[in-house]
Amino acid sequence: MSNTNPLLDVTGLTKHFPVMGGFPFKRKIGAVQAVDGLDFQVAEGESLGLVGESGCGKSTTGRLITRLLEPTGGRISYRGQDITHAGRKQLAPVRSEIQMIFQDPYASLNPRQTVGKIISGPMEINGIKPAGGFEKRVRELLETVGLNPEHYNRFPHEFSGGQRQRIGVARALALEPKLIVADEPVSALDVSIQAQVVNLLQDLQKDLGIAFLFIAHDLAIVRHFSQRVAVMYLGKIVEIADREDLYDNPRHPYTRALLSAVPEATADEVPARERILLTGDVPSPLNPPSGCRFRTRCWKATEKCASEAPPLVRIEGNREGHLTACHYPEVKETVPAPGLSKNPEITA
Repeated sequence: MSNTNPLLDVTGLTKHFPVMGGFPFKRKIGAVQAVDGLDFQVAEGESLGLVGESGCGKSTTGRLITRLLEPTGGRISYRGQDITHAGRKQLAPVRSEIQMIFQDPYASLNPRQTVGKIISGPMEINGIKPAGGFEKRVRELLETVGLNPEHYNRFPHEFSGGQRQRIGVARALALEPKLIVADEPVSALDVSIQAQVVNLLQDLQKDLGIAFLFIAHDLAIVRHFSQRVAVMYLGKIVEIADREDLYDNPRHPYTRALLSAVPEATADEVPARERILLTGDVPSPLNPPSGCRFRTRCWKATEKCASEAPPLVRIEGNREGHLTACHYPEVKETVPAPGLSKNPEITA
């Protein structure tokens, strides 16, 4: 996306986890390349979906953006301010504006604290004193996320998984953030509850103008929620585009393989789209393939793919903002992605 003043601007973001060996485990013998050179932007009020297989580096990216992890390299700019290696004092005014919703609603809430304390805690830590007091503000937030304000004094174990995630959403909203990193916010929930939570987040985004980095592996949910989508594979972004353009016209072979795996319901006279089965396993991030990282599972791979890493660029025929990292991109198609309508809706 071309944006002169993005809310979040990430350039060359890298995170390598050292692997220690020898005796007494003080010698570095390698590094897990969890995230390796990401470039993307998020505009104010925009939702960017981040998708890919488990282990591709999506959650690590989210933790780097919120500075829960220290980047190995690259640059993270928030509202024009470089926060890549900012210290606690420099991050203090930014912390309240970048919040996170965690994947596991059971592990992300302190079981020894009441709901009131969990939600008011961030306000107390940041020295925010809401009009009418903490209790009034917490009850307002509980009502905003669809919970009973009278549950102020209850503990997390008294709530279901979906209700706990709503508490996590209320906690994230407490500081009136400009950007929320949602790390697989519904993957741990029952399918019947997922739609309710996703629709809640979408309503909050529209009403409050909050930007989202929405991390997920469910392609239907990502299309419903996100305006743009970035596809990750083994620590790198292989394709990024507007929602409709990416789902209807995938150019990277990996993106096409992901979309072909989506279950589809078609009429008898409509031929089903070919299912693409990828061979082999995802390579280890400890020793990723040379050149294009997808080449070991790609049906188009050549010697060029092994020797040259494809840049993430606009390919001829793509719309503005549709970037692909592939030497041999897929032929442009006009058939919508399987199982994903042009006007997606998720109902509870």
